Amino acid sequence: MQRLWLVFAQSVTVALAVLFVVSTLKPEWLPGRETGEAVSQALPSVGQWMQSSPSVTTRVEEARVVSYSDAAQKALPAVVHIFTTKAVRTPQHPLMNDPIFRHFFGDRLGSQPQRQMGLGSGVIVSEDGVVLTNNHVVEAADEIEVSLYDGGKYSATLIGSDPESDLAVLRVKAPSKLPAASFADSDSLRIGDVVLAIGNPFDVGQTVTMGIVSALGRSQLGINTFENFIQTDAAINPGNSGGALIDANGNLVGINTAIYSRSGGSLGIGFAIPVSTARSVMEQIVANGSVTRGWIGVEVQELTPELADSFKYPMTGGALIAGVMRGSPADRGGVRPGDVLLEVNGARVKDASGMLQLIAALVPGQQATLKVYRSGGERSITVGVGKRPVNGQASASQE
Repeated sequence: MQRLWLVFAQSVTVALAVLFVVSTLKPEWLPGRETGEAVSQALPSVGQWMQSSPSVTTRVEEARVVSYSDAAQKALPAVVHIFTTKAVRTPQHPLMNDPIFRHFFGDRLGSQPQRQMGLGSGVIVSEDGVVLTNNHVVEAADEIEVSLYDGGKYSATLIGSDPESDLAVLRVKAPSKLPAASFADSDSLRIGDVVLAIGNPFDVGQTVTMGIVSALGRSQLGINTFENFIQTDAAINPGNSGGALIDANGNLVGINTAIYSRSGGSLGIGFAIPVSTARSVMEQIVANGSVTRGWIGVEVQELTPELADSFKYPMTGGALIAGVMRGSPADRGGVRPGDVLLEVNGARVKDASGMLQLIAALVPGQQATLKVYRSGGERSITVGVGKRPVNGQASASQE
């Protein structure tokens, strides 16, 4: 019996060895097996497989790298470089009062004007050469020169400026129509949207940086009187001021204005004036040479929880009337210190900064309805709207 099992085991081993050799060297000898060529013909090619699977093609297309080149190319021609010069007089040498000293040196050490250079960016907003920029870019400039995207350089004149919003409007006289930026819908911007900042940082030339909208409605930063900034992490550096902040479609959403930085370079916190504000200011300056805002003559302050308790104010929002100017529209209308301003013409007052914006938007000469909280109840007060003093004569806390 043992001999029989030995013969069986040897036979199986030899059969498996023969099968391995045949399957390796001559697979066509085995029944039910196709050749390598037949197998390859039976399988579809990669291209045929993708064509027969539209979902796979879609996923491959979605995997391609996203580019914002079209948006940048649309806006780049409308962004200009602005170069300014102004005269700065040096202090007079103290020895210039000595007649003997003046006899030998004349006026060479006297007060002599020197030229100071400045740079920034701007955005062409109309084909006839109207340019939007920041007021601090062109403030006190004696000469303004604008360099276009195509290399052309032209002198520019200041139509008007608005220091309280830090905006200025220039006019460039070019021999032909200029490429103008297209305005985006002011209400379309959302936190998280991709934006591009275009300008001339550090005078290195036209530069595009990318980021997202980090926040909207930033205020109380101490930059301007009227603040409603777009915050972005797109790199904004010195020289970008007055340049364009555009959306992913290449439309203008803001005017780059300021950065938060301890070193002077970008730390990913930049601020831009919304296009809705910039457009309103521009239209008033072009039409009238200045910006007219409403004013009622009150001083406001933030309503803290402690102040709310002291005035027995149970709600949230609103702005505390800390003072009323004697003889002002608010005084004549019956507004009192200690009132909490709740609404302006039906618009809810969120805080002191929001109240400032609402009052400034009123039209001088018209009537405005204010809703205030006083002595545990609400009441409506009608006041005439005056004209806000120009050139910052009214402080940021007065309206």
